[in-house]
Formats: sequence, C-alpha cells, structure tokens
Amino acid sequence: MTIEIGERVSLDGWLLKPADFDPSRRYPVIVFVYGEPAGQTVVDRWGGGQMLFHRALTDAGYVVLSIDNRGTPAPKGVAWRKTVYGTVGDLSSNDQDAAIRALAARYSWIDRERIGIWGWSGGGSNTLNAMFRFPDTYRVGVSVAPVPDQQLYDTIYQERYMGLPKDNAEGYRLGSPINFAAGLKGKLLILHGTGDDNVHVQGTERLINRLIALGKPFDTMLYPNRTHAIAEGAGTTAHVYRLIARYFLDHLPPGPQ
Repeated sequence: MTIEIGERVSLDGWLLKPADFDPSRRYPVIVFVYGEPAGQTVVDRWGGGQMLFHRALTDAGYVVLSIDNRGTPAPKGVAWRKTVYGTVGDLSSNDQDAAIRALAARYSWIDRERIGIWGWSGGGSNTLNAMFRFPDTYRVGVSVAPVPDQQLYDTIYQERYMGLPKDNAEGYRLGSPINFAAGLKGKLLILHGTGDDNVHVQGTERLINRLIALGKPFDTMLYPNRTHAIAEGAGTTAHVYRLIARYFLDHLPPGPQ
C-alpha cells in the first residue's frame, strides 16, 4: 500500500488482516517498525519466521502493518535517502506517526484507541520514540534491544548518518528517545540481552534509571549474556516471541469491536 502524509511525501507499507476480517467493525493495530537508514521492512519478498509471527498475531485478531519512512534504502531517489542525514530518530518517528494518522483517517476499521508498536534494534529505538513522543497515538509498545541514547552507539554507524556529536548536538538530542521519556503514558516492555555485542545494554540501563526517576511504570526483561539476536540458549527465541505476543494480548485487547 501507499500512504500520503502531506507535502508530496508518499510512504510504502504492507498490511495483514485477520482471515475473518469485517470492515464494518473496529480492529486493534500492531505496527512493526524499523525505520533506520540501514534497512527496510517493506520489500517484495517473503518475510520468514518473523512474518509467521505477524500472521499468528493476525490469527489472534490484530491487524499488523509496517511502513518505511523517509531515509530507509527504498528505491526512491537520492533526496529520499539523504533527507535523514543528521535527523535519525526524529524524522522516522514523525513520519511513522503521520502515516498512522493518515491510515486511521482513511480506514474506519482502525481502532484509534488500540494501536500498538514493536521493533528490534533501531526499531526498538523508534518504538521508544513513538511511545514517548506520541503517547496519544500508541497505547502499547515492545522495544527490543534499543538505542535509547545515540551518543552510546558505535561511531561507524551513528556518525555516518548523524555526523559528529559536537557538530550536531541538537540532532543527537532530538533523535535519542531517553530525552523524551517523560512523555510515556502507555504500557511499555523493554527487552535486552545483557551480552549484546551490537547495542550495549548500558543504554537500556540508563533508560531504566531515567524512567524510575520519572516515576513511570514499565516492564523489563533482561536475557542473561544473550547477544543482539537474543537467540542463544535453549528456548530463548520462542520465549522472546511468546513474551511479545503475551504483552500485546494482555494490554491491547485483540479482536474486532
């Protein structure tokens, strides 16, 4: 599908509906987000095991969708690609929210009171930005292995798209979810492997301390000595996806109304 968000900006997306979908009723929506300049979620190929998970969510009574915001490596030209420079996290979260609002205006079957979001790595960061910056849009979020503070991520990636922190201090501030944690209203679950070899767990620890200082209720699951994939150890992958599913089932009631 294509979503127009204004100013001649068109975003691509995909959408899965329950098999017994009835457009006369209202459905909860779960957004799967990545949103970083390193990759896309909206591509013309089978989505593998993660797509099976999303299909299981539709069987449970959710509409599941994903959108590629500006800056992702979609074949949309140099301006699309370069517009994200210096504004990673800020641009993506604004584009994602604008797209959801546009879809809710287009489709009466989207229940605006039941919109959730989840993502891994950069998608975990964008989940945090969504929950903190747009709390009236997203009611439930699951953030896996996020980068809450861009100043803690590796330079070969972060500086490639953001420049040096000393030259773009405001961009780093705006793109880092930890700076907007005070906005949290909904239900939030954060997952991280304590042995993460890509996104160091210290970022999540800092965010946890920030949320505690703000008096915000949230949930956390730490997987001992797991890497960024959170796949090591018997039963780990199944545990991760069951936990994500259970969190939505518990806090974002499935099925049409």
